[in-house]
Amino acid sequence: MKALLNRLINHEQLTKEEAREVLVQISNGAYNPSQIASFLTVYMMRSISLEELEGFRDALLDLCIKVPFDEYNTIDLCGTGGDGKNTFNISTLASFVTAGAGILVSKHGNYGVSSISGSSNVMEALGIKFSNNSDYLRRCLEEAGICVLHAPLFHPAMKNVGPIRKELGVKTFFNMLGPMVNPAFPKNQLVGVFSLELARMYGYLYQKGSKNYTVLHAMDGYDEVSLTGAVKMISRSSEKVLSPDDFGLESISEASIYGGDTVKEAAKMFTDILNGNGTEAQNNVVCANAALAIQTTTSCSLETAFQKAQDSLMSGRALKALQKLQSLSSS
Repeated sequence: MKALLNRLINHEQLTKEEAREVLVQISNGAYNPSQIASFLTVYMMRSISLEELEGFRDALLDLCIKVPFDEYNTIDLCGTGGDGKNTFNISTLASFVTAGAGILVSKHGNYGVSSISGSSNVMEALGIKFSNNSDYLRRCLEEAGICVLHAPLFHPAMKNVGPIRKELGVKTFFNMLGPMVNPAFPKNQLVGVFSLELARMYGYLYQKGSKNYTVLHAMDGYDEVSLTGAVKMISRSSEKVLSPDDFGLESISEASIYGGDTVKEAAKMFTDILNGNGTEAQNNVVCANAALAIQTTTSCSLETAFQKAQDSLMSGRALKALQKLQSLSSS
């Protein structure tokens, strides 16, 4: 690791193969916590290269506990986090709205590192059971339309990194990797990222594969459609900028999508919205993100997709998906 760190400190880049190998060695316990922390810190000081990102991703996918969902046409809605905005759990809520609209969702998530409440924090607070048992996950998918894949259960390679990330408390390149290493290998992906540079890197890497994808980066920094302004959208067939007007909506304030100060607050906000007690701004931002997930999976128009998302939320079908998942978790 010493030689590797010296190279990185001298602004050298790793090849894809070298990047893959260093993550394999981390998973094997070859390096001590100080060395791993130093390695992570290097990438806070300089940009990650496309080859490095691809190598890190390939290592995690090779080492993960895979979920055999080949016969299902699922989508994952996942953001990188690390945008420093502390919104409520928009992509997780949008996942339940998408499931309520009849689209199967394999939701990959983790505890918040740089935010107060990550996807797994709020799911845990609402009584959702974390499991890597494929029979249980299949049942969740078939009965609730959504299953929750808590990242640490599927990525044993990360057991040596998780505590260090938590102690650092800032975004690292693992934030960049999270959405790309779903162990169910979904055929569709809606992913939000914290920078325009990363959005382009994601687009390039996904272009090499076969999945349907939409990559998002709000021009004011959010890793999702925030409706606070324009959002850059990159898909296999197009690259464009969407404004709130494209959803038939008006811009909203940053304060209106703030996520609260505790996990308890985040969980209450989550259930309030699904129970039909969300504010107009909260409902709209959730439905806008769900609409893009529905469009990514079905290729329908954005107008139709947004209508389906609203119907899912307002009819209570999104809430029923959560309630079914809670029931399966307690049985």
